[in-house]
Amino acid sequence: MEQLVKFDKEYASWIAELAKRYRSSQIKAATKVNDEMLRFYWSVGEDIEKRQMENRYGSHFYENVSKDLRKALGMTHGLSETTIRYTHSFYRLYSQLVEIPQQDAEDFSAPILQQVADDFQLIFQIPWTHHMCIINKVKGDAKKGLFFVKKSLENSWGRAVLLNFLSTDLYERQGAAQTNFALTLPTPESDLAQELLKSPYDFSFLPGKEKYQEAELKNALIDHITNFLIELGKGFSFVGKEYRLVAGGKEKFIDLLFYIIPLHRYCVIEVKITEFDFPDLGQLAGYVAMVDDLMNTEMEKPAIGLLICKEKNTVLARYALSTINRPMGISEYELARQELPEDLKNSLPSPEEIEKGLMGE
Repeated sequence: MEQLVKFDKEYASWIAELAKRYRSSQIKAATKVNDEMLRFYWSVGEDIEKRQMENRYGSHFYENVSKDLRKALGMTHGLSETTIRYTHSFYRLYSQLVEIPQQDAEDFSAPILQQVADDFQLIFQIPWTHHMCIINKVKGDAKKGLFFVKKSLENSWGRAVLLNFLSTDLYERQGAAQTNFALTLPTPESDLAQELLKSPYDFSFLPGKEKYQEAELKNALIDHITNFLIELGKGFSFVGKEYRLVAGGKEKFIDLLFYIIPLHRYCVIEVKITEFDFPDLGQLAGYVAMVDDLMNTEMEKPAIGLLICKEKNTVLARYALSTINRPMGISEYELARQELPEDLKNSLPSPEEIEKGLMGE
């Protein structure tokens, strides 16, 4: 009997399917446990806040709650004083997402209120340790907290990766590009497109070379495409650099061409190492029109254009974007971080000294 079972392909396939089903159930169970635990933590924090228990029971309140709750549950570990403190912070941070004053609620449409409710549910889908990291870093900013909750879910960030991104200005730059998306794209897509584009883009990872020629600098910016692609976010697919298009017997070369998978649109990117001026946007609009005509199939929607320049005059950018009926955005880039104080700068090794050290010289 054992021999028959061993070589029975149908049986082996069934065992494999059972194993797959079991792992899936484990994941679902873990997710469910996490959801229920976070909702319990939320309820604890809500009680502490609404009953003003910290004020009523003094400085040792959190320590006593931890000790007394473990005793009531017969636990020797877990529900530490730190955890109880974080439950209060957890509630205070994210309750801002659902606390809409009655007079303001009347101004919100049903879809917007539904979006608020959906966003709120997301906070119960990431691990508690992620929330502890977020609470420490966002300093009471609920929108920033929710932003990192969403990013953690979208990109399956572990705790270490989340901590790295929390230490950057990713949130501050996200969605800060100046665009005309609200006028040229339908509402759901305009919001998503706006979220994907940043300003300024951080090119400070470029080598600290001061004597760049214009062409060298532009090529250096474009050559860091991997870093750039990571900055743009999940859903961007790289199509090409100096992408060649031909129309009217003329060759045109697009600096960078991406495909935005969630939007089913190409994204045409031009990099300028000078301050923004009107002709820059006109050139980009021409490239976008060419992509729409020469590359779009029935599956694609009209392309988006993004101009990345050294400086963006906000007033001129607004005038220029108002005349364009295609979805366009203008962002700045940063080539270097703010200068260090002179005394600190002099105490640090030079780039040449660092390079020699790395080379073992």
